[in-house]
Amino acid sequence: MVKRVLITGITGMVGSHLTDYLLENTGWEIWGMCRWRSPMDNLKEHIHRINDKDRIHLVYADLRDTMSIEEAVIQSKPDYVFHLAAQSYPKTSFDSPLDTMDTNIQGTERLLGALRKYAKDAVIHVCASSEVFGRVPKEKLPIDEECTFHPASPYAISKIGTDLVGRYYAEAYDMTVMTTRMFTHTGPRRGDVFAESTFAKQIAMIEHNMIPPVLKVGNLDSLRTWADVRDAVRAYYMLVTMNPQAGEYYNIGGQYTCSVKDMLNTLLSMSTVKGIEVETDPERLRPIDADLQVPNTSKFENHTGWKTEIPFEQTMSDLLNYWRDRVANGEVFLQR
Repeated sequence: MVKRVLITGITGMVGSHLTDYLLENTGWEIWGMCRWRSPMDNLKEHIHRINDKDRIHLVYADLRDTMSIEEAVIQSKPDYVFHLAAQSYPKTSFDSPLDTMDTNIQGTERLLGALRKYAKDAVIHVCASSEVFGRVPKEKLPIDEECTFHPASPYAISKIGTDLVGRYYAEAYDMTVMTTRMFTHTGPRRGDVFAESTFAKQIAMIEHNMIPPVLKVGNLDSLRTWADVRDAVRAYYMLVTMNPQAGEYYNIGGQYTCSVKDMLNTLLSMSTVKGIEVETDPERLRPIDADLQVPNTSKFENHTGWKTEIPFEQTMSDLLNYWRDRVANGEVFLQR
C-alpha cells in the first residue's frame, strides 16, 4: 500500500525542497497543508502535478484553527508527518510575540491533538530550532542536545514550547514523535528576511543596477554553522524512516562554521560588481541575538549515518543564482 505523508508548511523553503526530495526518492503520496493565501512560488515546478492530483494534494488549514487542522489530518490519513509550518522569523517575533506563540506552540498542540485522534500511529517529525539554545557561553560549544535553553527572542521561546509539546505527546500518549533542532540551513528559495538571502538578493539587484552598490546589513558578528537545505530535508527523511525513536530529540546541522561577516564576504567575492559598500542598518538588528550557533550533531549522525554532502560555497552560489534568476526575470522586490 502506498505510504501517505502530510507536510505542514509545504509552500516554504524547507517544505518545497522536502517535496522535491520525496517525489524523486519515494513513491509516497504527498499531502501539503497550507493556508489558502499561501504563495505557490516555491512549488511552481509542481503546479501541473497539483492540478492533476498526481501524487501532490493540497489541504487548506491554519495552525490557529483546530477544525481545519483536524480536517487536514482526516483527509490526508498520514503514515508520516513533517511539521514544518511556523512563524519562522525571529526578528518579527519581537513585534508579534503573541502571534508567534499561538502559531508555533498552540499550533503544534492543535496538530498533535488532531493526530492523536485520527492518525495516532503516524511517525511524526516536529521541527523545533537551534534558536532554543539562544545565548550559549563559549565553553559549552559545540552545542549538544542537553545544553541549557537560553532563548534570545520570542520566536526562540515559542520553539522551546514546540519542542516540549512534541516530546510530551511521545511520552504521554505513546506516539512516535521526534523533535529536531536544525541549525542554520539555507539555499535556493530562502526567504529574503533572512541574512544570507537578503545579502544575495541585494547583490543580484546591484548587479542589475536596480539599487545603488550599497549592501545593508544587521549584526555580522554572530557565529553560525551552515548547512544546505537539500541536505537538511534528506536528514528529515532519514529521521522518520531509519528506526525512528519515539520521544527522541536531535541536533542537526552542517560542518562549515564561520561568522555572518565571513558568509557575506563569500557572497561578495562571487559578485560581478566589485567594491560594493557595506552599511549597517539599525532596523536589521535584533534587541538580543543568539550569537554562537555551533552544533554537536554526533547523536543524529550515529543514529542514521547522515552526513552533509553539499559544500558551503555551492550553497552560497546556488542561493545567489536563485536571486539572479528572479531579478533577471523582471520581478520587483521590497528593499529588505
